[in-house]
Amino acid sequence: MSTTLVATVSPARRVQGRVRVPGDKSISHRYALIAALAEGRSRMTNFAPGADCHATLACLRRLGIETGEDASGVITLMGRGLGRFSSPVEPLDAGNSGTTMRLLTGLLAGQGFVSRLVGDPSLSRRPMRRVIEPLERMGGRVEATDGHAPLTIHGAALHGTTHRFEVPSAQVKSAVLLAGLHADGSTTVVEPAQTRDHTERALAVGTPSRLPDVRR
Repeated sequence: MSTTLVATVSPARRVQGRVRVPGDKSISHRYALIAALAEGRSRMTNFAPGADCHATLACLRRLGIETGEDASGVITLMGRGLGRFSSPVEPLDAGNSGTTMRLLTGLLAGQGFVSRLVGDPSLSRRPMRRVIEPLERMGGRVEATDGHAPLTIHGAALHGTTHRFEVPSAQVKSAVLLAGLHADGSTTVVEPAQTRDHTERALAVGTPSRLPDVRR
């Protein structure tokens, strides 16, 4: 026998107090990856507390990146520079995070080793062809199972090219931009509509000659 619960909420005359907004998940993923590509120590405050972003940190640790977290939640990360990741002994587990899997696919496409990306059953049902195809046009080689994870990424020498996406996607765009950092020549992304631009904003503080181009 089911029981129906009824809750009555009366309007308040005023609301007061303080709420601490958690860190943005999309930004946290990207800054962790870019910090890993930088040289030296980075410190990230208000890092998103969820499992997805910590899956990104766990994958980076398997790539040889040292990370730490203090009692206040501040993340420290010791970057190794472009092309200096360690070949992972075990698969990189993205958990349920599509952002982790797609962005790492772009980042690893230009590394000099083979890596394997896995995820939970839900993530393994999500399509990955949209991120694989532009990377293949750059000379990357990614093996998938009917267009889904697990993904085996064979690091290759990448070359820059112009990508014109028919469907806008911030994750695919970011994967291509991260791959472009490891490519010879210019990498240009043309998107049909503006998507989240956290990656290009973060890259704008880097060396201009290494920055891929985004056009709309």
